[in-house]
Amino acid sequence: MALAWKKKPKASAVGGQPVEPGARDDRSARSLVTPEGVDLKLRLGDAGERAAALLIDLAIMAGVLIAFSLLALLAMIGSGGKGWEVIGTVALLVFFVLRNLYFVLFELTPGAATPGKRAMGLRVAARNGGRLTADAIFARNAMREIELYLPLSFLASNGDQVGAWINLAGLMWCAVFVLFPLFNRDRLRVGDLVAGTWVVKAPTRKLAPDLVETSRPSVGRFKFTMAQLDAYGVKELHVLEDVLRRYEIKTIALVAARIRLKIGWQAAPDESDGDFLAAYYAALRGRLESRLLLGKRRKDKHDKD
Repeated sequence: MALAWKKKPKASAVGGQPVEPGARDDRSARSLVTPEGVDLKLRLGDAGERAAALLIDLAIMAGVLIAFSLLALLAMIGSGGKGWEVIGTVALLVFFVLRNLYFVLFELTPGAATPGKRAMGLRVAARNGGRLTADAIFARNAMREIELYLPLSFLASNGDQVGAWINLAGLMWCAVFVLFPLFNRDRLRVGDLVAGTWVVKAPTRKLAPDLVETSRPSVGRFKFTMAQLDAYGVKELHVLEDVLRRYEIKTIALVAARIRLKIGWQAAPDESDGDFLAAYYAALRGRLESRLLLGKRRKDKHDKD
């Protein structure tokens, strides 16, 4: 399912209704709009949250290095001081992996977040609403060398007066990259700008009743073919669940019309849009769960067997 991002209007709320008097204008709010017209709200991570997440990640990296150093020291004591070259080589390898792959490997996971981002409730997302690709993750983290590690190198360097001026000039140049998120509306790092990504607040949901268990009794009269159920995947199932939980009449009617057209369903004269969607949701979920038991998982409607 193709998705598109849009910014939330400052003077309006969901459905174009005016914001209630006294309501806070959340400049970090954005909307993810699907082709079915479903408006999924999200919020960009603010500078404080992202800084805290980075500090947590750096603390974890430092902790791993310290732990490895202690283990290496104990190993050296146990071996009578032999093997310094091997341990030094392994230490450099550990440092290289942490420096270059820590952020990449964690952001390649389904949660698209490092431990620091998870702790702050953040995740990386594609700005165009599509899938977060490995290329985008590598690109955004490749720029971290300029944005983070190079400034730290300048701060840690010592030299004569001329070298100090060079370091100061380099540090000022790097500050442009470090402070870049503070001077754009979407709080993008240079890496985000290059990769087409941004950092958003990961949605947290309260537990709600299972839609299949609370479906209307009348949905049992709907019978769908395997071809009709295979028109969509897990991604569309989650969107449909959001639609049913919100149950906005206009959205229900629009989504029902789109799905009927997609699967070639002829609606009965007395057929309710809500009953149709609830029945299709239950049937689609059952179909996807049965396929999953067989080792097959269809991510979305574009994922072919």
